[in-house]
Amino acid sequence: MPRTSVEAQLAKLRREREQIEKREKALLARTQGRALERIVALARENSVSVEQIVEALKGGRGRRPGRPASPRAGGKVPPKYRNPADPQQTWTGRGRSPQWVQALREAGALDSALIRD
Repeated sequence: MPRTSVEAQLAKLRREREQIEKREKALLARTQGRALERIVALARENSVSVEQIVEALKGGRGRRPGRPASPRAGGKVPPKYRNPADPQQTWTGRGRSPQWVQALREAGALDSALIRD
């Protein structure tokens, strides 16, 4: 059974797509290879270890090696206020304030809930 014109055109397009995909992969491989060579050279020049690179990649933005973490870099913030009526309830002073804080603020007594070290 002879191929119809549409089938022949589709076969030709598929072959062309395969060729384009092969060229795309080859181009990406060359580009990535050059980038890796530059990264390795920079790492060697600056005495950056593989572990430091891996750690920086894990952390997303990450921090630069040798620099201290900023005070706000992750971690919990200690509470600033404690509910006088229920000492289990605390608030850091950040975000939406709980109802007991709002009530103390309206009464003008929020300072009474401050945690003093």
